[in-house]
Amino acid sequence: MKVLANDGLATTGVIGLEKAGFEVILQTVAQEQLVTYINDNKISALLVRSATKVRKDIIDNCPSLKIIGRGGVGMDNIDVEYAREKGIKVINTPAASSHSVAELVFAHLFGMVRFLHDSNQNMPLEGDSKFKELKKAYAKGVELKGKTLGILGFGRIGQATAKIGLGVGMKIIAFDPFIEKANLKLDFFDGQSLSFDIDTISKEEVLKQADFISLHVPAQQDYVIGTKEFEIIKKGAGIVNAARGGVIDEKALILALEQGKVSNAALDVFENEPSPEISLLMNPNISLTPHIGAATQEAQDRIGEELAAQIIDILA
Repeated sequence: MKVLANDGLATTGVIGLEKAGFEVILQTVAQEQLVTYINDNKISALLVRSATKVRKDIIDNCPSLKIIGRGGVGMDNIDVEYAREKGIKVINTPAASSHSVAELVFAHLFGMVRFLHDSNQNMPLEGDSKFKELKKAYAKGVELKGKTLGILGFGRIGQATAKIGLGVGMKIIAFDPFIEKANLKLDFFDGQSLSFDIDTISKEEVLKQADFISLHVPAQQDYVIGTKEFEIIKKGAGIVNAARGGVIDEKALILALEQGKVSNAALDVFENEPSPEISLLMNPNISLTPHIGAATQEAQDRIGEELAAQIIDILA
């Protein structure tokens, strides 16, 4: 049986599948050519990340397809329910990339509060001629320790983010419409561990209380943070979106930054990927990355292993 990993697959996954007798194809097939390629090569399992879309045209016209796999958490690029109605198994790896995304959130947070994203651009250009001016410009940083981190969406990734926050010394508050309480266990290098019980509160209270807000929600019809939310958000708060493009109203975010309602922001995902708005890319108060939340070697190894194990369990 053949597996097409159209957006790539870590070596760990390839080895696992090949040992089980599967042929793994790592070729990237253009979206408009997928149906023909799957049928010509009798592909049993199609593995994607965020680039490839698996819609009804593929589901309806590829009778050999038994599994659609998403390397990661969100599956908004797959018509999941429709595929399952047609008898196709849809799988993903919800836990594999949680810590990687959480670490990226804090990479942005640490950079934001010390202006690293801006300093790293200006020091190479003017560090030799305007050192004192730049030192003064970046001398108003703050510490994360003792601040309140508000998390919108308290599933696996939200909880992984909370654990890092607790380790840094932050107060954690969270909102999730489906979770009332979570027990977070922090494991340390010497075998010790500590547990924390976090009771979720209302979204409005998170917005009012949090010094920094991190979003960990799936794609949805309406903005999670838009004009209404920016009106009640704590003045000067920072915000990070490493979840999905479209959960923050980007125009409202720019306005909130200009008005000082939000002091800084970080975006790993965008409404118009892969062509983010220039107003976001050029804003000195926004820290930017190109959708790399799960892009660590460790996460990709875990994703490969989990996908391989699920495919073998279903088909072998």
